[in-house]
Amino acid sequence: MNAADATKAADALLAAERTGEACPPVRNLLPEGDIDAAYLVQRINVARGLEAGRRIAGRKIGLTSPAVQAQLGVGQPDFGTLFADMAVPDGGTVAAGRLIQPKVETEVALVLGADLPHRDCTVADVIRATAFALAALEIVDSRNADWDITIVDTVSDNASSGLYVLGGTPVPLSGLDLRAVRMTMTRDGASQPVSEGIGADCLGGPLNAAVWLASTLARAGDPLRAGDVVLTGALGPMAVAAPGNRFEARISQLGRISVQFAPEADAA
Repeated sequence: MNAADATKAADALLAAERTGEACPPVRNLLPEGDIDAAYLVQRINVARGLEAGRRIAGRKIGLTSPAVQAQLGVGQPDFGTLFADMAVPDGGTVAAGRLIQPKVETEVALVLGADLPHRDCTVADVIRATAFALAALEIVDSRNADWDITIVDTVSDNASSGLYVLGGTPVPLSGLDLRAVRMTMTRDGASQPVSEGIGADCLGGPLNAAVWLASTLARAGDPLRAGDVVLTGALGPMAVAAPGNRFEARISQLGRISVQFAPEADAA
C-alpha cells in the first residue's frame, strides 16, 4: 500500500465534506479490494479531526445486514468513528447543506460504563460493560458521488458516517432482550412506515455486533472505553432524507426518537 495514495484518498473525502460536493469513488485511488488500505484512509482523517480539536464520542458499526454485505461482496461488518460534534439532539434539526446525500436508519445504541479491552470479547463482557441502551437514529452520508460505493469506499469514508441522534431514556440491559425489540420508522407523519425491523436483523442481535466491534478494536490496539457510545447497526432499511423531512422512530422497550431536516430555504 502506497501511503501517498491513502493520503490522496483522504484529501478527496475531506474536501468533499468541507465543500459539500461529492467526489468520485475513492476506490479508484486505492488497491482493488484492499480493506486495510481503506482503514488507513479512515485513520488519516480521524487523526486530522483530532488535530483540529474534535472529540471522539464512540464508534459505529456498519454492514450488519447480510443483504448489504452480499451487495458489497463482504462477509463482515465495518466500523467508523463518532465525533461529539456529530450528535444532534433528539427532536433537533439538521441544518440545510450540512450533509451531501443523507439517509436515515434506526439503531440501538449502547453506552459503556467500563472498558472492553479483550481481543476475544464475549456477550457477557458486553453486557457487564454496558451502562445502558438508548434508541438512536444514524444519519448516514457518503462523500462518494451518488452512493456509488464498494467496501473500500465506505470504509475509507468513515463507514459512511454523517450524524447521529440519541434518545433521552436510558434503559439498563437487565431483563431486556435486544434481539426481540421491534422498530418502526416513519417519514413526515405518514401512516405507513418507511422502515421496519427487529433486533435480530442486526447481525443476529445488537450485542453480537458489539462483540464483533469490541474484539476487532482490541486486536487493533484501540479498544472501546468507558463512556463510549456504540451505534450497533441498522434494524431495518435506510430511508432517503430530503430537505424538510421529519423522521420519527419507535423501538419497543427503548422509546421514540425523532429528527427534522431543515428546508432548503433555511440554507442562508
